[in-house]
Order: sequence, then C-alpha cells, then structure tokens
Amino acid sequence: MMRKNIGLLFLAVGHLCQAQNGKEKVLTDYLRPAVFSLTMVMVHDVVNPPAACRYYTYAMLGAYDLVSAHDTAIARPSGFIQGFPKGEPDAGYDYKVAAAFSILETGRLMLPSGYRLEDEEQKFVELLKKQKWPQDIIDRSLEAGRKASARVVAWSKGDHYNLLSAKLRYTPKRTDSTWYPTPPAYMEAVEPNWRIIRPVFIDSADQFIPPPPVSFSKDSASTFYHLARAVYDVSKDTGALSLRERTIASFWDCNPFAIATSGHMMIGLKKISPGGHWMEIAGIASSAAGLDFDHTIQVQTLVAATMMDAFISCWDEKYRTNRIRPETYINRYIDVQWHPLLQTPPFPEYTSGHSVVSTAAAEVLTYLLGQQLDYTDDAERLFDIQPRRFHSFRDAAAEAAISRFYGGIHYLDSIVNGQVEGKALAAYVVALLAKAGVRPLRMSGLAVN
Repeated sequence: MMRKNIGLLFLAVGHLCQAQNGKEKVLTDYLRPAVFSLTMVMVHDVVNPPAACRYYTYAMLGAYDLVSAHDTAIARPSGFIQGFPKGEPDAGYDYKVAAAFSILETGRLMLPSGYRLEDEEQKFVELLKKQKWPQDIIDRSLEAGRKASARVVAWSKGDHYNLLSAKLRYTPKRTDSTWYPTPPAYMEAVEPNWRIIRPVFIDSADQFIPPPPVSFSKDSASTFYHLARAVYDVSKDTGALSLRERTIASFWDCNPFAIATSGHMMIGLKKISPGGHWMEIAGIASSAAGLDFDHTIQVQTLVAATMMDAFISCWDEKYRTNRIRPETYINRYIDVQWHPLLQTPPFPEYTSGHSVVSTAAAEVLTYLLGQQLDYTDDAERLFDIQPRRFHSFRDAAAEAAISRFYGGIHYLDSIVNGQVEGKALAAYVVALLAKAGVRPLRMSGLAVN
C-alpha cells in the first residue's frame, strides 16, 4: 500500500511539474508578441528611432527588475544602472506573470497611443485563464506588474525627455557642408537635442566620439568627392547593385515613415524602426538559443538599453558634425536628377545610425549568446519583407551597416566609423555588465544551441 501511495505521489508531482513547465513555456513564448505589440503601437504613432529605443528600454526594465528580484542568477539592475529604484520582492504572486504584464503596462502608460495596449492586456489575462491560472494569483500578479511599471515610469521622468519640447526649434544651416532637409517631404530634423537624454549605461552622450569624418570639399579630386561619387556609382538606377545588394538595402531599411509620391499625391508608409528590428532579433535569438523566461527577459532588456545609449551617442555626433547627406551633395555637384534607392532620413549624415546601433546590439548579443548562433530573421514579415537566415549577430550587423551604402543614404566613412563607435560603446557596456555579474549564457549551464 505504501509503495502504491508513493507511486501516486510521484505521478501527481510529475503532472504538477509538467503543468507548471507548460505554463512557463506559454509565458516565455508570449514575450516576443508582447514586445511586438509595443512595436505596432509605435508604428501607429510614427515614433522616431531614438525615442523608440527609449520606450523599449523602460518597458523591459520593469520586467527585468521583477525577474531579478526573484532569480538570483539575474543581476539586479541597480547593480549596473546608477540611480535605478530597487524594488523588493513580494510574496503571493507569480513574478513571471507580473513581468510579462509589466511590459504591456509600461507601454500603456508611456506611449502616446498607449491606450491601444488595453486590448492586448485583456488578451493576456484571457491567456492566463485558459492556462488555468488561479484568479487570485492573476490579480496579485497584475498588481505587482503595475507597481513595477509605476516605479519605472517615475524613474523615467528624470531622463530630461520632458525638456525636449522646450528647446528652440532646429533651423538648418544654409552652408555648403551642412545637412539640409531632403525630398520628397523635406521633413524637419528629428530629435536635434537628443544628446540631453540621460543614458542607461554610459556616462555621457560624448563619451564615445568616433574618428572625425572626411573633410567636406567640392573639388572633384578630393577624398570627399570620391566618397560621394562611390555612393552615386553604386546606387544609381543604372549602377552595379546586384539583386543581393538591393535585397540587403531593403531588408534593413527600417524607415518608420517613408513617403511615396504619385503625381501631386503623397502617401506615408509606416514600418518598424532599427531598434524594433533588433528587439525582434533579440526575441528570435532567445528562442533559437532555448532560453528560459528569465534569461529571455534579460537578453531583451540589455539589448534595448544598449540601443538607447547607442542612439544617444550617435545623435550627439550627428548634430555635432551636422554633415551633408549624399543626396544633397550629389544633386548639387554630380547629378541633379539622381535619387537614392532608399529614402534619405531627416537628420544629419555622420555617423550612420544603423552602423552604431546594430553594431552595439550585435556585440552585446554576442557576449550573451556566443559568436555563432543560427537564426531566421522574420522581423518584418508583416511588412512583406521576406525572412533571411543568419549565422551570427556580427554578420547581421555588418549587413545592416553596409545596407546604408547600398541604399545611397550614407558615405562609407560614416558606416565604418559608426561601427567603431558602436563597438567602443558595446565594449564599455559589456565590461560594466560583467563587473555587475552578468555572465555569458553559454557559461551558465543553459541550453544554448
């Protein structure tokens, strides 16, 4: 009889563990849709690239704080983010449910059209009920998620974002060497004062100033002229761009608001930002690596925060050098009718944002998940961009960088030196994380393929 009872006990425990593992998998699988729901609200709101990464960072930090308060393998954010409010773990709720919910809740509170996430929050609750979560656990977990979001939102108010609207409106300079709005919409400069935003990891916006750009010149024998001529030659309609190079340019376009024209009509086309693309990559890679819920949150949070700092660094350089775009230069001095394959973004040229941000994100992902990881990037399938296979994050970042040359919107020195800037920033971030106890996940015993 005793053996029978023990057998029944083991069977019951086995069923309980199986059910619990099933619930965790559902929550882990939900993280990518949760982040993508933020992305879709940002697409609706046409959130610019630097601001998008700010929103991703704060949305993930509440979740990360909850996870790190309950999982001793995850370093607390207060250990590597100066001034971050340390939340203490409470009892009586499921921290994973709370963390997943806090991603949505922080987005609801912070995004301009955050109310659009209310339906997603309700769908999440319905998912929990379908998985037979007790109502009292659901209620307490959602409340814990709200508290974590409230702490992060309160902390976000000290990052100087509210001061941007009080700054003087940016007026482009009418000089030969400086940036000026480009066709077809001639949009005003995006976030010219972004350097004042408080970073997450780095000390200041100008901590990682890249090598200086090639000096401007109209002389056809000059280095600068040859930089512009290289853009013209490779991306003009009759140029040497292969189908592969055009595919790369299109795949990494990531323009939140492109303008298509037909006669006198102009149509706005919305897509995800570079940060949105790399947040998708972080989610895809976490799944490909077989990460659990806690470490998936860790990866996505650290990538988001790295990109936030990378944009602060890059935007500081853009408005310091205030460099003319290839489209403007080529139209003035080489071919008045030329236009790039991709639409020129509305801000100065140097350094390439995709080079800086993609390189920084890839370096942090490489530290966490290793130098080689096969994954399929289907981040923009919704926008009719076909999936592509990659074998490492550095390969993907290198493609993202050179795509701006193929697309006709950056000179080569801006791309190369943007990579230098991104690598230097990422090396600093990795050193800071390592000192705080964030270890490569291949060394943690996790199942990383």
